[in-house]
Amino acid sequence: MTTAYELDGTAAPPMLNGELAFDAPWQGRVFGMARGLSERGVFTWDEFRARLIGEIAAFDRTVDQQMIVSGLSTPRFQYYDHFLRALEMLLVERSIIAVGELSDRVGVFAVRPHGHDHHHDHDSHHHH
Repeated sequence: MTTAYELDGTAAPPMLNGELAFDAPWQGRVFGMARGLSERGVFTWDEFRARLIGEIAAFDRTVDQQMIVSGLSTPRFQYYDHFLRALEMLLVERSIIAVGELSDRVGVFAVRPHGHDHHHDHDSHHHH
């Protein structure tokens, strides 16, 4: 049994001096959200971690193929992009949110066209 919020190996987050390192404020929000939701029992941390590892593995496969096809250098690995996608897909599967809702909420893809205008508040997530 792993300790509560352990992400290791493939799923290890960027660290700086033993602290989580975030490039942008939304990344910290997404991490906090994932932790809060697992604390509330929406999903287990292990389920989330498995999903995250799957996202990263899929990205790695795509990159390998792109490099074979195009000979381009590897795109920079964006850990929290995968983190967000893994969390969003897990919540969409559980019918907790609509696709794109989480991204909108944390303000990542502000450029995304808003074709989904249904604002229902799922007991708005409070962060400490």
